[in-house]
Amino acid sequence: MKNTIKVVCVLFLIIVIAVILLIFQNKHQNNINDLGGNDSMQENEKSDQEQAEEYAEKMKPKIEKHLHKRDIHHFIKKITFENQVTINPMGHIIIRGYINDKPERFSFEALLRYESDKVDSMSYDPDLSDRFENWDDFDPQVKEDFLNSLSKKEREQYLKDIGEKEK
Repeated sequence: MKNTIKVVCVLFLIIVIAVILLIFQNKHQNNINDLGGNDSMQENEKSDQEQAEEYAEKMKPKIEKHLHKRDIHHFIKKITFENQVTINPMGHIIIRGYINDKPERFSFEALLRYESDKVDSMSYDPDLSDRFENWDDFDPQVKEDFLNSLSKKEREQYLKDIGEKEK
């Protein structure tokens, strides 16, 4: 009988110790997941933005080259990039900027795919796009109609911008 009581007491102690260890281990694991998981997620988000900004900085010369290639009239005097770099829901990196210190008229947006090392697409304000137009590709009447749609001041400025009139 004494042996049976000793065995039951030892088994009871082993069960109590095992339960305490399981509870402690589970609490410790939850604390690690709660704190570490959130920190890791925030670090990943921050690191994605930082990576996008570094990549955008690396790609700025290629964007400038792309703009100068489109600028057949040598209109561009200065290219300014905005500081904000955005990652769209599709994962593309977006860089915005403007030409010749006129963000309200001559802005552009470059779309990059991370690690592609090329400018995927560009969009331009209509006024900037007009400055890139190669009128040799059109019937002269189309150019004349376009110029007639502008005010006298706008027409003179446009002709100066594309190098057809003295500044």
